[in-house]
Amino acid sequence: QVHLVESGGGLAQAGDSLRLSCAAAVHPIFTYAFGWFRQPPGKEREFVAAVTWSGDIIKYADSVKGRFTISRDNAKNTVYLQMNSLKPEDTAVYYCAVDRAGWTTRNEVDYDYWGQGTQVTVSS
Repeated sequence: QVHLVESGGGLAQAGDSLRLSCAAAVHPIFTYAFGWFRQPPGKEREFVAAVTWSGDIIKYADSVKGRFTISRDNAKNTVYLQMNSLKPEDTAVYYCAVDRAGWTTRNEVDYDYWGQGTQVTVSS
């Protein structure tokens, strides 16, 4: 069982930056891959970014590429999502998730564990 806790969400204005954190309560996190997803109001959940255990493979959704950066600190069992140049359309509940198979898949059904989500609201 993997328990994930997201933090760092909140209110921001367009152009601001926020950093989300996802702490994994499992020791160690072996070869798990981590992903970030988001669910905008009234829409389905969508892929944002994913990273392998070693960090050698990273994927981003086109909508965030160049603005968001995913990283992980395995010593702290924590994954981060640095979000720069925020836009109102980035408003969503952001979730981190674990893929035990270690693949940086964009498909949410491939992820085994999910956090409770953290709200990010960006005003124009």
